[in-house]
Amino acid sequence: MQKIQIRILDHVLGEIKGLNLPGGNGVRVDTAMYTGYIIPPMYDSMIAKIIVHAQDREEAIAKMRRALEECVVDGIDTNIDFLLKIIENNNFKSGNFDTSFISKEFNL
Repeated sequence: MQKIQIRILDHVLGEIKGLNLPGGNGVRVDTAMYTGYIIPPMYDSMIAKIIVHAQDREEAIAKMRRALEECVVDGIDTNIDFLLKIIENNNFKSGNFDTSFISKEFNL
């Protein structure tokens, strides 16, 4: 069994004007956000966590890709596009990464 967890972060304060969260077999979303929710000034930038599980890494990555593509948070900027880049990265797909992965692969 392979599991992958990602954290959706917001970049600015604002109101969530529209929301579509992924679901389905092997997909779990932990969040307190909803349409109309206003991100307060004293907040944690993590607005949701998505966890997928599947038989192997390839299937888990495909499931996470689908979940991220289904996830829509209108009204605020999130890191969803960046998360999609991570799971499409060949080193990530092959499991060839460590704590320096983001800085090496994305020049951050």
